[in-house]
Amino acid sequence: MTASVHQGNTLDLRDRIVGIDQKVPLLDGSLVPYVFLDNAASTPPFRDVADTIERFMPYYSSVHRGTGFKSRVSTVAYDQAHEIVAEFVGANPDKDTVIFGKNATEAINKLAHRLPMDDDAIILATQMEHHSNDLPWRRRAKVVHTKVAKDGSLDEDDFDKQLSNYAGRIALVAVAGASNVSGYIQPIHRLAQKAHSVGAKILVDAAQLAPHRKIDMLDDENPGHLDFVALSAHKMYAPYGTGALVGSKDVFLSDGPEYPGGGTVDVVTLDEVHWAGMPDRDEAGSPNVVGAIAMAAAVKTLMEIGMEKIADHEEMLIAYTLERLASLPGVRVYGETNPTRAVDKTGVIPFNLDGISHFLVAAIWGYEGGVGVRSGCFCAHPYVVHLLGLDEDDSASWREQVLRGDKSDMPGLVRASFGCYNNTGDIDRLLDMLKRISVNDYQGKYRLIPSTGEYLPEGFEDPLESHFLLA
Repeated sequence: MTASVHQGNTLDLRDRIVGIDQKVPLLDGSLVPYVFLDNAASTPPFRDVADTIERFMPYYSSVHRGTGFKSRVSTVAYDQAHEIVAEFVGANPDKDTVIFGKNATEAINKLAHRLPMDDDAIILATQMEHHSNDLPWRRRAKVVHTKVAKDGSLDEDDFDKQLSNYAGRIALVAVAGASNVSGYIQPIHRLAQKAHSVGAKILVDAAQLAPHRKIDMLDDENPGHLDFVALSAHKMYAPYGTGALVGSKDVFLSDGPEYPGGGTVDVVTLDEVHWAGMPDRDEAGSPNVVGAIAMAAAVKTLMEIGMEKIADHEEMLIAYTLERLASLPGVRVYGETNPTRAVDKTGVIPFNLDGISHFLVAAIWGYEGGVGVRSGCFCAHPYVVHLLGLDEDDSASWREQVLRGDKSDMPGLVRASFGCYNNTGDIDRLLDMLKRISVNDYQGKYRLIPSTGEYLPEGFEDPLESHFLLA
């Protein structure tokens, strides 16, 4: 693999992305190279990852206790994957464990099942959390949501207030390392120090942070250390079905797993169960060995490139995009709008175009621009409603409509999100098409599908069979 090029604020990683030159069909029948700006949802794989999997697959076998050579190879590789992910987040291999699962959502749900807490415990979260770092906790305890400011940044004064109000009862502070809606980066180590000062632990949902910034859990003796970190490989250029929860072994060794079964035990009799150590105790059944190896390969690639270089490149893209958006009439950007503050966020730009549904804007980009973005509420309904400034009457109205099966008027945003491989040419494709949309210079006649809120061009059938179908 050729070395990455880093000149000033230019990081060229396009040759390391699978499918970077893939052409896709447009409404007019032409083919154009696809521009992928939906990286906050999922990233394409690194070529390094795909190459690693291709090299590994001839040796694939079930791990642990197999005596054949392929099993021995697979076992060592799987165990090494745990070690590599631990290194990526600065975990202590003696005290911490890495538990592989499907994704960050499953990792957080696992912790919600396994974390010991009193019956009157409080979980302190924020109003900006993804549903995956909110709903699992509601099943275990009372969740208190700290406020966010009008621009969507954390209201740290309210965080301090709630921390003081519930001191002694807070089992866990659950915060996103970076918002999937606005990109705001949280001061995780400062929040950790505050959490520890009242006897609470902290979980950082790092699904959105890990591909963009360096993470260091720090030593346990450091007041700002992170107790738990959740990761999602499909947002880290390894979309092979794996995530990870990293945290103290002691928490998980205190009880049996929520999913007992094969591989989770040392001894079983008809009357007794003796659970295995970590991470086996919490990785029930045959694991996704390929996914774990893919995640480790992605992590190695990110560390080789350098998270600082990725951050520098991303800050340049954010500033460039915000400057160009500011010159377009009718565009409203949410969250941070100052290009000089790009360092405070990851490459997520949420916005709307006056008078046009966010669903329709995204559809036109996809069908006529060959640009992939996302629209809606991004699994963070309370946060998006706050950013939009909707009052309770407006919110109640659209909720009732959605519950009747009609998403026609569901509020939301358009979100463009960058990966480390995107460049200013991708941004230009995005914004050139946005200019056209703003003056109704697009070809299709779009039909609203009330049940989903999506818009589809009339008379168009996706030529999927000429690109990819399983049957």
